[in-house]
Amino acid sequence: MQLIHLYNDLSFEGDSPLVKVILETSFTKEIRILLANGQQMKEHKSPFPIMVEVVDGAINFGVNGQVYELARGNLISLKGDISHNLIATENSIIRLTLSKFDTVQRVKAILN
Repeated sequence: MQLIHLYNDLSFEGDSPLVKVILETSFTKEIRILLANGQQMKEHKSPFPIMVEVVDGAINFGVNGQVYELARGNLISLKGDISHNLIATENSIIRLTLSKFDTVQRVKAILN
């Protein structure tokens, strides 16, 4: 059993989003992404399906040229190999669920 709290150690300071593994199980990796208002994750793809939850705040989530305005409580899932991007419209806490076969390094590389 593992117990985590999404609101521990929050900081929206810095030039880029903060990515942290908060939980790893035998089937997923749970990632917390802190996006300050205006910060973004450029267009990218995941080789595996993903789930994105807006825990707090609001983002514009772009998929195939369409922008979805997501706010606190919204979840969106994508199949693998789908181009998408995120732009925070206010300070936001994002929970990203990755396949256990995916890597956190891939996510962090999007920020560079």
